[in-house]
Amino acid sequence: MTNFDLSSLPYYDPRKHRKVALVTGGNSGIGWYTVLHLYMHGFAVYVAGRNANRVSRALKDIKKEAKNRLKALEPKNRNPVGELLYLSLDLAQLKSVEKAAKKFRSLESSLDVLINNAGVMALPYSVTEDGFEIQLQTNYVAHFLLTMQLLPNIKRCRGRIISVSSIGHNLELSYFSLSQSFNYKPNILFTWMRYAMAKTACIQFAKMLAIKHSDVLCMSVHPGLVMKTNLFSYWTRLPIVGIFFWFYFQLVGYFFGVSNEQGSVATLRAALSTELEREWDNGKYLTTGGREAKPSYVANNLDNAASTWLWTIHELRDRGYDF
Repeated sequence: MTNFDLSSLPYYDPRKHRKVALVTGGNSGIGWYTVLHLYMHGFAVYVAGRNANRVSRALKDIKKEAKNRLKALEPKNRNPVGELLYLSLDLAQLKSVEKAAKKFRSLESSLDVLINNAGVMALPYSVTEDGFEIQLQTNYVAHFLLTMQLLPNIKRCRGRIISVSSIGHNLELSYFSLSQSFNYKPNILFTWMRYAMAKTACIQFAKMLAIKHSDVLCMSVHPGLVMKTNLFSYWTRLPIVGIFFWFYFQLVGYFFGVSNEQGSVATLRAALSTELEREWDNGKYLTTGGREAKPSYVANNLDNAASTWLWTIHELRDRGYDF
């Protein structure tokens, strides 16, 4: 597999152009490298997360890494970096999402790139204070709300919206209503059904946005099997069986996995590549290394996507959020 060449992505001199990106969950994993490359391509990057200390440490590390990489280049190839900024956001609380969107709008008039990157995976069944299953809200519903509230800023500069999904969406073998809880035992099985529903919804969201707002480039991506991530921490910390899960994830990562930086390639191509155009690429799905791929039949079906869209709109309206 050959990754898309990140060096082919355009650079924007921050002294001449102000390009703005917002990345949820950009303080770790593939999000960390997504932020690094956007920063080195001249963007002012808002890193949205709930823990200010963790994000602050990540931003310091990203600046240090960027400095080291620039030092390794010939002086003529060293470009000024952009900015790194923190935005408080807790996806498990819709009020926090609304507050974050309002804060961003007060700071910036436009948003060139929104990357809905943050997520959780395969957690025990629980319901947020907003009444949604935790994986569904964190991976999908909260990002839906954030996107819709920032859409005027994105449309102002004809920006891009990237939704990070997963190959795990294929586990949804037939369309499930998002009101289906799958609150059954054993969790080790049904948690993956809940995860698949959420990640399928991310792909469907990108497709519907592409149809309803064709002046914005909307894409979804599967980053690859990135095993060195805290998404697996719940499983590896389980008493007794945790060591078996750790060994399994290490094995899968060794044979099939990609690094966090390799995992960011698909997102970065969708976010920055000038080869992608709204007329031809809107609603498409990229996979590991930035290659174009076709999602599952369920995720690709427009009737299913429309049902997911309407369900989400109604659920958010019932909670006081109208669009």
